[in-house]
Amino acid sequence: MPGEPIKPRGRDAVSAQQEGSVPQAGTSASEDIAAFVARARALSPHAPGAKGRLIFALDATMSRQPTWDMACALQADMFREAAAVGSLDIRLVYYRGLSECRASGWISDSARLATLMSRIDCRGGDTQIGKVLSDVRREAVASGVRAVVFVGDAMEEKLDELCTKAGELGMLKVPVFVFQEGDDAVAERAFREIARLTGGAWCRFDPGAAAQLRDLLRAAAAYAAGGREALLKLAQSAGGAAKLIGQMK
Repeated sequence: MPGEPIKPRGRDAVSAQQEGSVPQAGTSASEDIAAFVARARALSPHAPGAKGRLIFALDATMSRQPTWDMACALQADMFREAAAVGSLDIRLVYYRGLSECRASGWISDSARLATLMSRIDCRGGDTQIGKVLSDVRREAVASGVRAVVFVGDAMEEKLDELCTKAGELGMLKVPVFVFQEGDDAVAERAFREIARLTGGAWCRFDPGAAAQLRDLLRAAAAYAAGGREALLKLAQSAGGAAKLIGQMK
């Protein structure tokens, strides 16, 4: 991505690109949680007519290159699906290498997002899902987030810590749609819990299955742009939407 990244200042910090910086996260006390829930509700990101905001988060470690390339090719479908029911802004978040986790600003143009993604190559490293969830929480409080898509195949972090962060997103009513590539059992357990705690959904897709991933991304975009009603409508004709709506609370 263009621009000089801001160096992370803490374990949960995410580098922001040229579009804007991301503040450092702190440890949540009960009063802090109550404060950001109240602020997020006041923003009313789910109000009728509000522009949909979707965080598109991907594991960009070395094993993910084929799926990253596939996601680059499919991301325009999310914008097209959202355009049928409303409008959509997408924030790209990804992690790779040693403690590298970066985020773009909000993007409303599929060509621009494709260009940004095409400049990124996957690099070896551990998962950093906790940083992604922390970034989602900050954005949900700052400007509202309607939904999150996370695509990954592994989890190498402390599950209890991830569940705490996911629970906070559940309080903010920000569902995480977790799309798992492959059948790693440790990842599945974690991904299912993240989806459950946030009121989202977990789905597996086969390695290299572009059609499966396309359907899931379209469904998530429909929800981000038009809410549950749009997802229910899409579920009448698309299997991916039916899988998501069947799990959501």
